[in-house]
Amino acid sequence: MSSQISIISRFLLVSLNIGVILQETALHRRSEKTGAMTVSLTDLYDVIIGEIKAQQEDKARLGMAALMWVSHSEHPLNVDEICHALAVEIGSAGIKTDNVPSIWPMLYCCQGLVTVGEESSTIQLIHFTLKEYLCDNAHLFSRAHSKMAETCLTCLNFQTIKSFNARNFPITRGMLPFLEYSSSYWGIHMRIELSDRPRSLALDFLRGYHNHISAKYLEESTFDRFFYSPMLPSAIHCVSYLGISQVVIDLIRDKVWDVNQRDGAGLTLLMWAARYGRDEVVKVLLQHRHI
Repeated sequence: MSSQISIISRFLLVSLNIGVILQETALHRRSEKTGAMTVSLTDLYDVIIGEIKAQQEDKARLGMAALMWVSHSEHPLNVDEICHALAVEIGSAGIKTDNVPSIWPMLYCCQGLVTVGEESSTIQLIHFTLKEYLCDNAHLFSRAHSKMAETCLTCLNFQTIKSFNARNFPITRGMLPFLEYSSSYWGIHMRIELSDRPRSLALDFLRGYHNHISAKYLEESTFDRFFYSPMLPSAIHCVSYLGISQVVIDLIRDKVWDVNQRDGAGLTLLMWAARYGRDEVVKVLLQHRHI
């Protein structure tokens, strides 16, 4: 009970500080008040993060992992998405349903820093200043985007997911809540922070990409009419679009894909990369165009 009172009192302090700022009618006065409260908010977040880490090991891990996903995800995650993301064991062949945490224990492990939106059912940080704090303190999450890419790619390599055909889309939307996010954003996390483990997982995934259901997800969520084709894009077209130059090199070295190949609409890899300003990939393709 005392810990609950402590949490409530801390966030009452935050609310009161924000309320004082909003009472000011002049922008410069609001700016002055915001500057005056920055240190106290930072100190407050420091204390609460410390208490999250001081919890029993599994609770601390769950609380920090949830904060990582909420603060670094490419779009707000709903309850099912984040709970399934947190249940993925890197490199595993499938998800264990008894590993999927319930939302309320997860929120408790976050010590009040995370809430569920009343209308959208998405997971949210309590205030925009907390996102700034978490993103500014990169040491809190070791290689956040690399871990997120690993999680997404582990999900895409699940045997259950590989068994679905892209032509059966969208059969898995309700069955596998984290699949759509993984399909759409693994490459963005990997482009931000590339490391060996997700790179290896990506190659495993991409070698079966032509028939993978995620190809259809990515096509629906991302590609515009420039890329319209009666055929799904190949793995190397996909990675050229995503801008992950090192993986493009890996795929070229596999000698399975031709750097000059065209998709069903007659578009080359170079066109895909240039369209979205993937300069590093453009350089790689130009260097290897005669292979």
